[in-house]
Amino acid sequence: MNPFDYVNSILQNKKDLMVDEATEKEYTSFLVNRSLSYHKDCIMYANEMNQRHQLDKKLQYHFLLNTVRSQKRPFAKWAKPVKSDDLECIKQIYNFSDAKAREALRLLSDEQIQELKEKTDIGGLRK
Repeated sequence: MNPFDYVNSILQNKKDLMVDEATEKEYTSFLVNRSLSYHKDCIMYANEMNQRHQLDKKLQYHFLLNTVRSQKRPFAKWAKPVKSDDLECIKQIYNFSDAKAREALRLLSDEQIQELKEKTDIGGLRK
């Protein structure tokens, strides 16, 4: 059973999936709360469970199961970071992490970034 089965039971079918200890161990509250936070009417409930993370998984699940209204909601796509060619170029040349490369990107001028791109250009066809 994956975390999205729990989300589906909370949002739509209202079936209690936590019937034994094995299913309780599979419940990942972080992923469930995160996926609920993408729906406007569930943000406050997800935040409430984030504030009370120390509660048992069963208590968290049953709170959400019995509190969130059942209705058909559109699938919410998860936000993902945007890839930057400039950032990848800086990471490749200087062996920086993402965070350090972002800092360096703010410090470099457009001309300097262009020079770095020319250094990393190995030729061939680009797709």
